[in-house]
Amino acid sequence: MELLPTVWFIAIAVLWAGFVLLDGFDLGVGMLMLTSTRDERERRQMLNTIGPVWDGNEVWLITAAAGLFAAFPHWYASLFSGLYLLLVLVLVGLIFRAVAIEYRGKVHSDRWRRWADRALGTGSFLAAFGLGATLAVTTTGLPLDANGDRVGGAFAWLSPYALLGGLAVVGFSLAHGAAFLGLKAEGQVRARARRILVRWIPVALLPLAVWVLAVHLMTGRPWTWPLLVAAVLAALFAWTSARAGHEARSFGGTAAFLLLGFGAVFADVYPVVLPSTIDAAHDLTVTNSSNSDYTLGVMTVVAAFGLPLVLLYQGWSYWVFRRRLSTDHLPEPHAVLPAVAARATATGTRPDAGQAPPEAAPHGDDGTPGA
Repeated sequence: MELLPTVWFIAIAVLWAGFVLLDGFDLGVGMLMLTSTRDERERRQMLNTIGPVWDGNEVWLITAAAGLFAAFPHWYASLFSGLYLLLVLVLVGLIFRAVAIEYRGKVHSDRWRRWADRALGTGSFLAAFGLGATLAVTTTGLPLDANGDRVGGAFAWLSPYALLGGLAVVGFSLAHGAAFLGLKAEGQVRARARRILVRWIPVALLPLAVWVLAVHLMTGRPWTWPLLVAAVLAALFAWTSARAGHEARSFGGTAAFLLLGFGAVFADVYPVVLPSTIDAAHDLTVTNSSNSDYTLGVMTVVAAFGLPLVLLYQGWSYWVFRRRLSTDHLPEPHAVLPAVAARATATGTRPDAGQAPPEAAPHGDDGTPGA
């Protein structure tokens, strides 16, 4: 196999794994906000734990899609056209989540916040499930003909493997999100996250383990068994660490479980990037779906300079916001200024609820400056 296509296959795998690893806990926190508490201050606390980093974590998804388009245009074309409806579902989920986070704290209304919480939880679930189904189909196959076109209707991608992959990323996100809350939160949110993790981590991580094992059995490569065993040990380490109250170790265990599992999956399918369930001769590989060596060479030079800068900046942002967050750190809801209210009464207009003076602009639920 050629060197540069292989290098970029590894790069794409790393980018997908990086997105699920980093944005996975954001999606998990969003889903947990629907069920883990009914206290408004605790929900704000949960949301503020991901507030400084959630939008930065989405960059990994954008980079993965852009890298796929540039390095493997045939893989990109077959995957995105064959999974059009599924990827629209992912996009809708991400839009719901972003709008809910950005606008949740803009209106001081219980009804508005309930709507935002439902949009956040639902959007997080749709994005996690759709992405998991997409990755599962990528590793188990689509009905592709000799031209790389999908055969069948709009739901030809729907299979037990797609459902398994969707549940795998949803389950991992819930477990990883609970581990993140245990690492970043104080008080009842921290205690509740630990109880959730101890009780549900075996169930939550099981679909991902089954998916990894299924791909391994389909390819039959014995040299990836050590990765599978290491992934299981990482899951056990995360569980026992949660039971012992070691949140950082538990978070590291769930992260290692994902990275080892994804490493095993992509190592098993290589050099095939998108199998055809019709005929193995129609499989897309790193060779027949990649761009020219010149294009890959230019991309490699750009990535060699740009990627370290991105990693340094994102690492710095995590370091800045590394401390735990409690409900005591959250400001009280802001009332309308008397002068603004009086002027609104005189003019017959209604000011925005929760408006704060320009010199003391409040912070929104996501930790960003509010309007």
